Amino acid sequence: MMKPNMAAFRISGALMSPSERNAGHFGVRRQAGRDTALATGKRETMQVRTPVTLQPEIPSESGVALRFPTHSKAPGVPLSALVILKTGFTFLLLASLAAIVPSPARAADAPAGKSGKALSPFGIGACNQTSQELSKWIPQMSAIGIGNLRACRTSFGDVEPEEGKWTWTRLDEQLAYGEAQHMEFFGLLLGSPRWNTKDAPGRLPVNNLPAWSEYVSKIVEHAKGRIRFWEVWNEPPNFTGRDQTPEDYAKIVVSAYDAAKAADSSCLVGLAAKSVHVNYLEQVLKAGAKDHFDYITLHPYEVLGTVINNAGTEPVFMNIVPLIRKMLAVQNPAKADVPIFFTEIGTDTKKGVDIQGHALVKAYTMGIAQGVVCINWFEGMDGDSGPMGLLERSGHARPAYKAMATLIEHLGAQPKYLGWVLLNKRHYGFVFEGPKTTALVTWASRGVPDVVDFGTTVPIANPLTGNIAKASSYELSSAPVLVLGVPEKIVEQARANKAQPLPWGEDEPSATSISVTMGEKNIEKGLHTLAGESVAADVIAYGGSARAGGVPGGNLFVVNPNFLSYTSEPIEITAVVRRNPANDNAGFKLVYESASGFKTAGTWFTVPDNKQWHTVRWKISDAQFVNYWGYNFALESDGNKFNKYYLQSVTVTKLTK
Repeated sequence: MMKPNMAAFRISGALMSPSERNAGHFGVRRQAGRDTALATGKRETMQVRTPVTLQPEIPSESGVALRFPTHSKAPGVPLSALVILKTGFTFLLLASLAAIVPSPARAADAPAGKSGKALSPFGIGACNQTSQELSKWIPQMSAIGIGNLRACRTSFGDVEPEEGKWTWTRLDEQLAYGEAQHMEFFGLLLGSPRWNTKDAPGRLPVNNLPAWSEYVSKIVEHAKGRIRFWEVWNEPPNFTGRDQTPEDYAKIVVSAYDAAKAADSSCLVGLAAKSVHVNYLEQVLKAGAKDHFDYITLHPYEVLGTVINNAGTEPVFMNIVPLIRKMLAVQNPAKADVPIFFTEIGTDTKKGVDIQGHALVKAYTMGIAQGVVCINWFEGMDGDSGPMGLLERSGHARPAYKAMATLIEHLGAQPKYLGWVLLNKRHYGFVFEGPKTTALVTWASRGVPDVVDFGTTVPIANPLTGNIAKASSYELSSAPVLVLGVPEKIVEQARANKAQPLPWGEDEPSATSISVTMGEKNIEKGLHTLAGESVAADVIAYGGSARAGGVPGGNLFVVNPNFLSYTSEPIEITAVVRRNPANDNAGFKLVYESASGFKTAGTWFTVPDNKQWHTVRWKISDAQFVNYWGYNFALESDGNKFNKYYLQSVTVTKLTK
């Protein structure tokens, strides 16, 4: 029986379309819709335990306690450094994913702000509500060294509420207050005022480009010397018309760029996209925006969400900047090295305030390591977007606020990234030259506890409390820590690794074929699964290893970027499957990333029976793997009715052109 063709593709809880997001002013969003919502499962994990003697825990106001093993070097543990922060949270353990660390030659220098000093990566953002009440929370941000703010009242309707009538009072008050707090404002060029009857509300004003151009010219000229960075629209194609295209956004960008440069030749204009929507940016450049921007802005909430939910997905996050640069090198070579900003990124506190703090540390650490110029955490204080602030509405500081302060204190306002290390041959660590000494930011891969040994006593900082204690051996968890005064051997290794790609298990990126074979322990050779050993029920079926097809939301797969990323090559994807013992009707479709977004390959595949293993093949000529939603392709059964099958293996093979 063939299943009727489905019109829409969805991974349960993982995707959020523009129609699902709250329309309106920038920064208003539904957090729950953005987070990956893979159902949790239980998994037994074997761990090698080394007897340790723990000194008393250092308590924290967030409930985190720092433990300090005092045993000597554990057998089989090489010289490396790490620490664990014990928490009461259970982490979902997923398979490792891939990443590429940008070469230092490709990392853009931080552009200077209005003061002439290079921008700091430590920035903050605001929603519609909190952008109107800066005095309630900006002093706390300024107090810990945050110097960049994306919150100005600069929209079209704000400054020209009636045609030809310009009002600057509210903007000038904001700018004056921000300057007194030593804040550099980032401006947003967006919106269409009510008096513009040529364009419907909520659309790019492409039918009134003269008015749009005049708006840009007037506001850039008015704020000259006070706002240098101007971002064109907020995370398009969000907040645009459903039928509006990359061509429409390109028109807005070109008009804004020309008008802004004429008004202030020293200003910088940003090309924007939601999430890590590389395909959209590519289409905008092809549509005419080429050379009409000075930097790119992204909002990688979804990719950070995979890090938060599924320990081990950090490499996907680390591949964001290299991926953008690869696209620019093809589509706009003259702009291949432009600065990249994360003008929004964050998470709410629904999984716990400590988890939010951990996410902040990881986002800034990996963002800075891959060359992101500025990261504006969303947001400073809770507003109309839910509990996402570093501060509660009452002004009480969350652990994430202290984490931000700790990072700035030990990495400095303008951190110098030295390189990465692999601790105990599996845990990522990122080394920086701080204002006083070197600092290693690190946490456990996949959240699996592991004891490491420095070989010497070093200070360890808990970023959520700022507490520092000294020890020589530590147990690692998914909670990040800062190791200060990093042993020289580790620093030397980090410097040597800086220009190299992060390792990814048993990868074979130079091979013509990559695969994953399911079992009690998946065998991943260049192809990794986001469905995860801890989420999908691994089964031993029909005398061999397999995975149950009834994975919440589907089986998600990530290709090693060293094997195939952005560049489109003919490939063949094969899957080996059979029905369950009850011989229930089962099937799925293959949905993959292409230059035009997610596409379905061929038609629905019905698994024939449970008498033998069946191989299904798809030949694809237009795949463009960019990890827009954090994965590259999926086997999607559209719910629980047709997913009663077993999956033995999946293979991706490059075909001769």
